[in-house]
Amino acid sequence: MTRLTETARGVYVIAATPFTDSGEIDFDSCDRMVDFYLDAGATGLTVLGIMGEAPKLTTDESSTIVARILKRVNGRVPIVVGASAPGFAQMQDLTRRVMDAGAAGVMVAPPGSLRTDDQIVTYYTQVAEFLGDTPFVVQDFPLTTGVQMAVPALARIFNSLPTAVCLKHEDWPGLAKITSLRKEGTLNRRISILCGNGGVFLPEEMERGADGAMTGFAYPEMMVSVVEHHGKGDMERARDLFDAYLPLARMEQQPGAGLAIRKYIMFRRGIIASPAQRKPGANLDALSRAEIDTLMARLDRRLKELA
Repeated sequence: MTRLTETARGVYVIAATPFTDSGEIDFDSCDRMVDFYLDAGATGLTVLGIMGEAPKLTTDESSTIVARILKRVNGRVPIVVGASAPGFAQMQDLTRRVMDAGAAGVMVAPPGSLRTDDQIVTYYTQVAEFLGDTPFVVQDFPLTTGVQMAVPALARIFNSLPTAVCLKHEDWPGLAKITSLRKEGTLNRRISILCGNGGVFLPEEMERGADGAMTGFAYPEMMVSVVEHHGKGDMERARDLFDAYLPLARMEQQPGAGLAIRKYIMFRRGIIASPAQRKPGANLDALSRAEIDTLMARLDRRLKELA
């Protein structure tokens, strides 16, 4: 079993959870989705993230989805599983299940009650104790959690907890945080920094020292291309491609509508059979769908020009 390490890089796509129109898990679409992500060049997958509708799943459903994706991936790329939970017992139980099934590690976001650096560090110290030798990702997403993780707190976490191997950076604005963490002397080891926010700042994040992305987007091939061209030193090409996809990436970043938009595009692309979210979750109206159709058509034309 491959375990997540500080060397993680590339694009770890946040996987959606496909549902039927009636709200049941669509396992056939799940298989197609996995194949699509891998064909697009994903170097890893992250399952049961916020945009994977994890809070709408039972514990048994969560374990079943992870097992299905692990079976489909068949060891080709590492799988990280979102294990955030209100209590450590639930987190520990899900972690044990998915690691026994072959996951590479888990991702943990802080509870919204944390306010001070000491509280944040204490929380992740307890996470490490409960998870044992399981490597984990620290999810820094203040727009959703309400928890502001300053660089000194993150440094204390990564400098004292060897199983904390990766930061999922999605502070906004937060580019300076990447620069500070990469500054010599801040950390006593080099950790992996993978960025979120739908990839809308990915060129800048890569230039600041990120190792790639850990986020969702209905066109993950854009993120793969940006990371690859950055690695080749061709940021001009990376930015040209990024700019072509930006209108759709921007659409996906609308609070409350982003997942509906992402699923609709995945449906249009033939990846999933239905754009449905499990309730509560609204579908797009006709005008919104038409707007996205227009942007998808414009993207196709622009990509032909760039080719």
